[in-house]
Parts: sequence; structure tokens; C-alpha cells
Amino acid sequence: MITVIGLGVERGDLTKRGEAAILQAARSGAPVFVRTAHTRSYQTVLELGVAHTCLDGVYARSRSFKTLAENLAKEVIRGGENAVYLVDGAATEDNSVKALLKKLRGRAEIIDGVSKITALARAAKLRGCSYTAVSAYELAERANAGNLSLPLLVYDMDDRALASDCKLLLGDLYGEETTARYICGDKAVKTPLYAIDRQKDYDYSSAVAIEERELLEKTRFSIDDLREIIVRLRKPDGCPWDRVQTNASIKMSAVEEAYELVDAIDQEDDDKILEETGDILLQAVFHAVLKEETGAFNLTDILTGICTKLITRHTHVFGQDKAENESGALGVWEENKRKEKGQITFADSVNDVPKCFPAAMRAQKVGKRAAKAGMDFASAQAAATRLQEELAEVFAAVERGDKAEAEREVGDLLFAAVNVGRKVGADCEKALKESVERFAARFTLAEKMANDGGRDVTKLTEAEWDAYYLAAKAALKK
Repeated sequence: MITVIGLGVERGDLTKRGEAAILQAARSGAPVFVRTAHTRSYQTVLELGVAHTCLDGVYARSRSFKTLAENLAKEVIRGGENAVYLVDGAATEDNSVKALLKKLRGRAEIIDGVSKITALARAAKLRGCSYTAVSAYELAERANAGNLSLPLLVYDMDDRALASDCKLLLGDLYGEETTARYICGDKAVKTPLYAIDRQKDYDYSSAVAIEERELLEKTRFSIDDLREIIVRLRKPDGCPWDRVQTNASIKMSAVEEAYELVDAIDQEDDDKILEETGDILLQAVFHAVLKEETGAFNLTDILTGICTKLITRHTHVFGQDKAENESGALGVWEENKRKEKGQITFADSVNDVPKCFPAAMRAQKVGKRAAKAGMDFASAQAAATRLQEELAEVFAAVERGDKAEAEREVGDLLFAAVNVGRKVGADCEKALKESVERFAARFTLAEKMANDGGRDVTKLTEAEWDAYYLAAKAALKK
């Protein structure tokens, strides 16, 4: 059975039981491995005078922190069942020990030592008892998974390059001006995050600690901070306007903000896109807080729902389905969506299109879903034939003097036009929006041309307006 012993943090931290186990192994000729010689607790091994092998060479041939742990475990296992493995700090905190135990399936004896993490937290003078501790080698992975929170202790920051990587990541999360405490050896100094890669020394004892910050002290925020702000605004001593809002009273704000985001995207203005994306997020969290107050659901439920949906509908990524192209991926998504919503018939799918959509958008989606049942035009040309028929029906109603019928026929005409657009692969809502924008720009220039020529635009004939309009169109094309 392999024995794993924690050496602790400082010289002299080794327990009597640990010392006895090391000396017994040396007397029996068992191989003794030390994870690294670059720690203060390694001095204890030297003072014991036992033969041992340092595994620092494994670091150089390991591509990542995860493979390092695996390679260290393999090296110890090669030593045989009576091998002894010495690690700094507490053995149960070491990732290579965790990898070793996984491979041995528990067939190992653990003699723990003084916790390195606890010692660092004490040196950092963290105010509370609870904190997040993560190795600098795992920081990016934990951050990507959203598993970081303050107070935070980042240890194993053993060189300047690694400190620089940590600085960039932590600065992005918490603000580069945020005050941290840098620990190295028996010294701990306050420093802004942007300077943690400008310290004099780095070794295996190096760490950075960041305390929890009050809301008004922060310069970088998370979605949890946004929720906290809205909850605060809704309190009795909060904002009089925010306190009286309901889901119904603010529902149109979501629509307005969505349109403002689209406008920012059309302008290719990153600053506006940033702002409007935030405004949409505000609407979503505001609705979540309102429903949380009633006990209906909360923000975590919303995030759980959307993450679950993304996984269960992308079965060509997270499951066994296949999708060779964009069309195939969309087909898998739509099929999974129908199953999840319990849409047994195609009519269920058609009627599920929100009635509050803009008319052209809803018409295109309804037509597309009906087409999945086989009710569709064979081609764009066939759809255009129907468009001609609908146009004739409009004029027939006009000739009869039936205004109500004429309006219904105009609706059919517009729906037929959307079908033509759908069959040629156009986004009809987008196409109509851009067409209106082009018309407005051409009209503006046409009017200016006429005014510059001394003409009163209200006196222009149809032919003259057409001439100015075509001239403006040509000029804008250039």
C-alpha cells in the first residue's frame, strides 16, 4: 500500500506519525518520492537524511496542470506498492494525490499535514471563515466554469509569467485597480491587481488574496450584482418608480430595448451594442426579481432552463444526432423543440408562433412551419403566381367598393409577398426594414435635389418625383 504524507508548510510541521513512517520506509529500502524540492517544508526531508527522489523533472515534461497531476501519480505508482510520496501542505489538498487515489481506488494510506491553504489564508488576514481557494494553474478553468467568488485565494503562483496570466483574468473579473494582498514566504503586502506580476520574488509559497467588496466599492460587476441592485431598488426605502412596477407594466420595455439593440447592430456601433445588450439583460433580471417576489421562479431557475434547453436541443453537439451543415443543425433543433413542447401536430407548432411578433416576422414563421407539413409552394415562381392572384383580388374588392374586404385582401397580398421572400431565402422582416430605410434615404436626397433646383415638391408631378427619386437612387449607389 502506497503511503502519502503531508509535510506541512514550514520546516518542523511534519507530524510525529509522518516522521516515523518516512524513517520506517527508509530503513526498509522503500522508495521515497518528494513532489518538489522548492518549498520550505522540504528542509524537513533533508534534515531526516533519508534517500529520496524529487519529482521536479515531471513539471518540465507536463503540458498542463491536469497532466502534471496525472504524471506525478504515474511516477509514484511506478515505485511499487511500498512507495512513500511526500507533498507539501496537507496531502488531501494536493491534486496529484487526488489523481493517485483515483488510480489506486483508495488503496493508499494518508498521513496529513498542516494545510498550506489555511496558512496562506491566515497570512492574507482574510476577514471571514469562508473563502474560495484555487490553484493559479486552475484559475482559468475555474473562471470559465463560473466557479470563482470573493473572498478568493489564488495559490501556486510560482513565477512571473503565471502571475501575469492571473493578473489579466482577475483584473477582468474584479477590476485591475482592486486591492489584493500578495503573499510570498513570510511576507504579505498590499498591491493593486495590475501589479501582481511586478513583485520582486515568486516561488511555491506565492499567492494572491482578494477580499469581498461592498457593492459601491466595485468597478466590475456580475449578474448577481445586477440582481442585488434591482432587489435593493424594490425595497420599501428604494426607488419609488421601481417599487411599483409589475411584469405587465414593463413588458413593452423589453420590446423597445430589443429594437434599440438591433439598431445599434445595424450601425455597427460597439459602444451602443454594449449598452443595449446591458439594457436587455436588465429587463430579463428585472422580470426574474418580480417573479421571485411572488415565489413563481427565480434567476437560477431561468438560467437552468436556458442552459438545459441549449443542451437538449443541440443533440448534434451534446448527443447522438448528426448535423452536417446549418440546415441540418436547424432541423435537429426544431425537431427537439417540438418534442419538448409536446407539439403532436404541425398545427400545434403553427399556433405556437407568438401573436405579438411583428407581422412580417410572424407571417414568415407561420409559413415556414406549415411548410414542414408539406403545405408549401413548389418554388418562388409558384408563390409569385399566388401573389399576382392576391393582387387581382385586392382590385376586385376595390372596384366593388368593399373597403373591409379590400383590407382583408391586402393582408392576403402581404402574406403572399412574404411567401415569395421565404421561398427565395430572404428574411422578410429584415428585408422590409432595410427597404424602408433605403426609401427614406432616397426620399430625403430627392427632396433636397428638388429644393436645390428651386422646385416646390408639393407641386411636382408623378413623373417629376420619379425622376428625382431615380436620380437620388443612382447617387446613393455611388
